[in-house]
Amino acid sequence: MNRRQFAFALGGLTAGALVGRSVLGEEGGARISTDKLIHTKAEWRRLLTPEQFDVLREEGTERAGSSPLLKEKRKGTYVCVACDHPLFDSSMKFDSGTGWPSFFTTLKGAVETRRDFKLIWPRTEYHCARCGGHHGHVFNDGPKPTGLRYCNNGVALKFIPAEG
Repeated sequence: MNRRQFAFALGGLTAGALVGRSVLGEEGGARISTDKLIHTKAEWRRLLTPEQFDVLREEGTERAGSSPLLKEKRKGTYVCVACDHPLFDSSMKFDSGTGWPSFFTTLKGAVETRRDFKLIWPRTEYHCARCGGHHGHVFNDGPKPTGLRYCNNGVALKFIPAEG
């Protein structure tokens, strides 16, 4: 059993609980809650579609070019589809030509990262800071000002258009 599986097994003891309260101030005064949301694997299966479960809970990858969010151009916020935690502002999105929605940065405190050694070379994967759902990987081939590309599975995101 790896650390992630162990953490989720422990999470089953307090299924549905919110753990570790903190609220971060964000640009423009928006506030993001970083309360941890924990569900059992069975609860996640009930809450998510099979495709969402595969990506968010099993660290799968959707087919390139399959996300309708690739063509989304409106102003708004991209949130985790599993827990509605805000991850990206539309101003952070860019067309990477990879077939997945891409962003050059995240909202402060929105994601947590760790090294992924599933392929021959190490990569940095990122997860929703609230529910732990896997969203994608970070690469060093993005545009200025960060030079980063957060390559996100579209099935793991929900877009909320800005009001007005």
